[in-house]
Order: sequence, then C-alpha cells, then structure tokens
Amino acid sequence: MPTEAQPGPLRVLVFGAALRADSSNARLASLVARLISDTGASVDHAAMHDFGMPLYDGDAEAAEGLPDGALLLRDRIEQADAFVISSPEYNASVPGLLKNAIDWVSRVRPQPFKTKHAMLVSASPSLVGGNRGLWALRVPLEHLGTRVYPDMFSLANSYQAFAEDGTLIDPGLQQRLSETVAGFLSLVEADVRYVCLERRWYEFLGDRTEAPITQRAEE
Repeated sequence: MPTEAQPGPLRVLVFGAALRADSSNARLASLVARLISDTGASVDHAAMHDFGMPLYDGDAEAAEGLPDGALLLRDRIEQADAFVISSPEYNASVPGLLKNAIDWVSRVRPQPFKTKHAMLVSASPSLVGGNRGLWALRVPLEHLGTRVYPDMFSLANSYQAFAEDGTLIDPGLQQRLSETVAGFLSLVEADVRYVCLERRWYEFLGDRTEAPITQRAEE
C-alpha cells in the first residue's frame, strides 16, 4: 500500500522591526530564529531593510500599485505557516516603519495576514522591555485576522542582556523564551497539521474578499 507523504517542516518567517544593524531587536530576532531552527522548523530570517517601501499614500497606490517591498513582504508571509516580529517600542507604541509596512501589505487581496499565526517579542533598554509597544502592535494584526499568540516576550535592560554567543545571560529568561517559542510552535503545528473539531473564522472588518467561511479544526 502507498504510504502518505510526510509533511514538511513548519515554515516560520522571523524578522526584527528595527533598521539599526546592532539593534537589540535584531539580536533577539536572531536568537528566536536559532531556537526555532533547533526544533527542525524551517526559518526565513529577514530584516526590515529587506522590505523598503515609501509612506503609505492612497494616491500613489491608485497610480502605481503596491511597492515592491510590500509585495515581497506579502510573498514571505504567504510562504510561511507563521511569523515572528521582534519590535522595538517607540514612545510606548508601534514603530512607524512597521505600522507603515502593515498598512501597505493590508491592501493586498486576498489578505495575507488573515489566519496566519504570529508571535510578538521585543527588546528594550527600559524596565518594561517594550511590552507597551507589543500591546499596540497586536491591534492592527488582530484586526487583519492574524492569530496573535497570547504569550508575548519582552526583554528589559536589553543592552546588558545578551551573552557573546547571542543567548540571554539570565538563564531564567533564556528558559522562558525557549518555552514561549516551543509553545507557539506547538500551537502552529496543531493548527497546520491536524483537524479534529469544526471551528469558524469570521471576516475582519474591511475585508472585501469573497472567500467562504473556513472550516477548521482544533482540540
């Protein structure tokens, strides 16, 4: 009898949402990418520099369409089962560069963010570790239909947090990050690989796609 093909590894897009090369969030994204890769998943490690695009302008969109950077980010999201964003916190909120990228990509139909799983992490020299920015980042992503993982990871005092090998100096924080990544991947794998119980996902406000309600399964 023929055997069923074994599913390939999970595909996860990981990128830091800061432009500075030595950003703590770039280092945190690299660490998360390493932890994901260690599980056997396939990692697409990217940076915001890979997705250059102008400020969103409805007139420019009407005249020229979506910029190449937005289309590239769309492609990378669509090719992944899930994505991780390591985002800095700017004035207790989302960096304008990241919000602009989300706004551009949200114009694509069908909507690439819809039903994708996402994990949000941050690194900041402050004592709250960028956590306020992550709460603000959840809003547009969840509005677009992204299934944002409940457990976010915020790294405080980030300038002193990394060892030379790229791991976290504090073993407790390193363990918590590893466990957060593992829990996130388990959820993604359960949703991607297995179907057991009917579930409905409703369209988000502003979605103009004509796709029927999706029948999924979860335990």
